Amino acid sequence: MTASSTYRAPFSPGGPLAIDAEVCRKLLTIALGRGGDYADLFFEYRAGGGLAFEEGITKSASRGVTLGLGVRVQRGEATGYAHTEDLTMDSMKRAAETAARIANEGGKAPPVRLEPLSLSSRYELDVPSIDVPGLDKRRLLERASRAAHAFDSRILKVEASFAEEIREILIATSDGRVAHDVQPLLRFSVRAIAEEAGKRESGSSGGGGRMTLGYFDDRSPEWHAERAAKQALTMLGAKHAPAAQMEVVLAPGDSGILLHEAVGHGLEADFNRKGTSNYTGRVGKPVASELCSVVDDPTLLQSRGSINVDDEGIEPEKSVLIENGVLRGYMQDRLSARHFSVSPRGNGRRESFACVPMPRMTNTVLLAGPHDPEEITRSVKRGIFAKSFGGGQVDIANGDFVFSLTESYLIEDGKITAPLKGVNLIGNGPETLREVTMLGNDVQISDGIWTCGKDGQSVPVGVGCPTIKIQKITVGGTEIR
Repeated sequence: MTASSTYRAPFSPGGPLAIDAEVCRKLLTIALGRGGDYADLFFEYRAGGGLAFEEGITKSASRGVTLGLGVRVQRGEATGYAHTEDLTMDSMKRAAETAARIANEGGKAPPVRLEPLSLSSRYELDVPSIDVPGLDKRRLLERASRAAHAFDSRILKVEASFAEEIREILIATSDGRVAHDVQPLLRFSVRAIAEEAGKRESGSSGGGGRMTLGYFDDRSPEWHAERAAKQALTMLGAKHAPAAQMEVVLAPGDSGILLHEAVGHGLEADFNRKGTSNYTGRVGKPVASELCSVVDDPTLLQSRGSINVDDEGIEPEKSVLIENGVLRGYMQDRLSARHFSVSPRGNGRRESFACVPMPRMTNTVLLAGPHDPEEITRSVKRGIFAKSFGGGQVDIANGDFVFSLTESYLIEDGKITAPLKGVNLIGNGPETLREVTMLGNDVQISDGIWTCGKDGQSVPVGVGCPTIKIQKITVGGTEIR
């Protein structure tokens, strides 16, 4: 956090909710008092808000604050967890006592020595958006609405929204770590609806990340508005998609969400610890085309999935998951790392203080390959160019997935031609990575829009990839022959 920041961190020394080392030591001693192997404290303060703007008026505005402490105790493979929203000492002691009941040996816990961690700084905090007047943020939405309507008379309706938060965490662990971080996050989105001859289609654009309103210096509200409007207008002329097994080219950037869902979740260590992943027991074995190397990288500057410290007090590192097609490892939290006898890599994440951490992705990226993107497209006789992804479903156990595309095109004789609608990609994650035959040199990281759900918990993530050619994948369409 820079010296010019206007944000006052509640848990910091001098803050309104300052938590000192002595309080942490007392609570950790209580948590270990029944014989637990390990304990940690997770303090969290979160302030967030949102605005939605539609047809000249603010449709909704929200603002909220959450605050609390989660206490975790581990005994072997078992975990005790308790949380409280009341940060009085009595309430925090009760939470520690409750979590401690996972063990019942009794005895006196050894003293805990705590040392603060010095963390990297990967995101802006010099005037977080949460401190900017609401009227300034409303003007951003107004600008987007005006720009989309001005782009073409066929734009019937525009919806724009802005969501933001600032999250402060303080973590103290029984192995002596103290970590403090303040994490900003914002997301801006525009949806345009076009109408012509009684037919309506929509388009969208959005972005953000762990940054300030300086985000709009590079990608203005007008830029997003025009992208949304263009997509909606393009879809007015879209053809029904073919249904067949075809070559597919994935656009760089947001197409990484297919990698995230179809492959990434299967590489989270808890699924492999429990033996429920398609990748269980396959470390050191080929699982993808030799072109494919996949990393999970929490260190990218200002990306939506980036963190300075994970929610278990571990300093995160880039994890190589797949290297030249060979599985190298999993994304680890503390519990799974102990099971696999490896070091945790900083992938222990949780939605809030009320949740137990688990292995989660941060920024999951398929690295660049050797091919020119135009060369990839020219190599396709007849196929699909997938530009934008919508929702999807995946079965972690076997990797089977279904994804819908919000913007896609037909490729004919090496050229991108007609826009398509109703396109679904159906396949299997590991098999799809084996079918990668060309990989672009144009890797891009998504522009801050993705949120990942797992076991009822949601966390912000980033994805990325270059242009990808998949030799064959099932395209589910609605073409009438």
